[in-house]
Amino acid sequence: MNPVVEPLSWMLGTWLSDPPGAGTFPTLQPFQYLEEVHISHVGQPMLNFSFNAFHPDTRKPMHRECGFIRLKPDTNKVAFVSAQNTGIVEVEEGEVNGQELCIASHSIARISFAKEPHVEQITRKFRLNSEGKLEQTVSMATTTQPMTQHLHITYKKVTP
Repeated sequence: MNPVVEPLSWMLGTWLSDPPGAGTFPTLQPFQYLEEVHISHVGQPMLNFSFNAFHPDTRKPMHRECGFIRLKPDTNKVAFVSAQNTGIVEVEEGEVNGQELCIASHSIARISFAKEPHVEQITRKFRLNSEGKLEQTVSMATTTQPMTQHLHITYKKVTP
């Protein structure tokens, strides 16, 4: 492992939602989802990730995103770069402190025919809890809604 990414080594592995994640937003009906997460490295000074969400009953694919997590060398500054199947590409930046990563949108781009309302801001928090499970909380603001929690999910590690 590249020593630059050592502060994020607690995120490495394959993780499965346990229990299903919960989604909510003022413009949506509350929903549940399953998610599989792969976070890996190939020796470069970054982590690679993919998030694949599925409907809990039908197993039909839902949200997908992939990208990279980079650390600024010799700091706790982190960049999270993501491309999503909804047509959004985002850069989030923040800090890692121990086994918690907090990031917020720095820039968001979208395909020209993305449906409205458009996402304008995103924040995420990842943390490794006392049971060794990874938790993620995502909040967002759109052109019609202020910053509101959107997703919360807990994952158990299934492979290192």
